[in-house]
Amino acid sequence: MSLTVDLLIGLWVILPAYFANAFAPLAGGRTPLDMGAKVGGRQVFGSGKTWKGTLFGIFIGTAVGFIEIYYQPGLTAYAATKSVALPQLGPLSVFLISTGAMIGDLVGSFMKRRWGVPRGEPVPLLDQLDFVVGAFALSYAFVELRFVPMVLIVAFTPLIHLMANLIGYKIGAKKVPW
Repeated sequence: MSLTVDLLIGLWVILPAYFANAFAPLAGGRTPLDMGAKVGGRQVFGSGKTWKGTLFGIFIGTAVGFIEIYYQPGLTAYAATKSVALPQLGPLSVFLISTGAMIGDLVGSFMKRRWGVPRGEPVPLLDQLDFVVGAFALSYAFVELRFVPMVLIVAFTPLIHLMANLIGYKIGAKKVPW
């Protein structure tokens, strides 16, 4: 199978995570997930990780997944004409992909707080891949995805993430371009 097809298969599976991660900050919110709790004198996740944003991210990612599920029969049939097996998504898998993305992002924030990285400051690769790793980890048992598409998603996500953040910054949706 070509690398292009493998990349498209990977994007098909990870799309709910991309949307969950991208839309969570847009919800804003006042109440931090960690309620201001501290570990080692530092906030657990930071004030930027809110209940509203996390739940909104999961909702948007899951909604995108349901759109994929709606179109899945036609796309699966088309893919079969090209001898391509499209991984089948279901309600549980798209929910887990979206939730895993948010958990991965929280783990990344937790690590950054422990390292003393101020809110909003970048940590290359961690910022771009924490949500992908979380999505794959939480949904692994429910989504049949081969190794090569997963590797391609990990390889291409930093570039996709950077481009999306630059667009978000240019249109005023993000305060920083990373």
